[in-house]
Amino acid sequence: RQVSTQSTGFLTFSNMHAILTFYLSLLLDGYTQDPTAASFFFGFIGCASGLVFACFGAAYGTAKSGIGVAAMGVSRPELVMRAIIPIVMAGVIGIYGLIIAVIVSAAISVSNYSPYKGYAHLGAGLSVGLSGMAAGMAIGIVGDAGVRATALQARLFVGMILILIFAEALALYGLIVALILSTK
Repeated sequence: RQVSTQSTGFLTFSNMHAILTFYLSLLLDGYTQDPTAASFFFGFIGCASGLVFACFGAAYGTAKSGIGVAAMGVSRPELVMRAIIPIVMAGVIGIYGLIIAVIVSAAISVSNYSPYKGYAHLGAGLSVGLSGMAAGMAIGIVGDAGVRATALQARLFVGMILILIFAEALALYGLIVALILSTK
């Protein structure tokens, strides 16, 4: 059988090849040092995603742990101040995202911003943001259950704090990787 090379519509092989080549050239021009619109786009998306995702995690952790503190405070109001540790730890995650957002936004300049830097800043923002979101979810779940359990059995407090520290370490790993990527 012979394959027809005759044009039968818009999506022919040559048209698809031209479209794919155009979009790949937009993404893969990172080998040049000239700033492009794509490099600024990826840099600013990295800046925004770092802050937004980290704050999503911090907000979830704060809300979920706050529910546990409120429920525990009804039966044991003397333990409320001790029980806000998960809420404080969740708030720190938002600060991690803010740090990377400030570093990335300060590094974006009109005169000297290569696509490589844009991609690195996107990676930095996603690194701190997504790891912060995961850590915030872990802190919220552990904080809620841990605070309620601590109200019933005081000896569980140290175990809850250790689990919260390991959950916070997830966000710290993302911050370290983001700091390394943002200085590339």
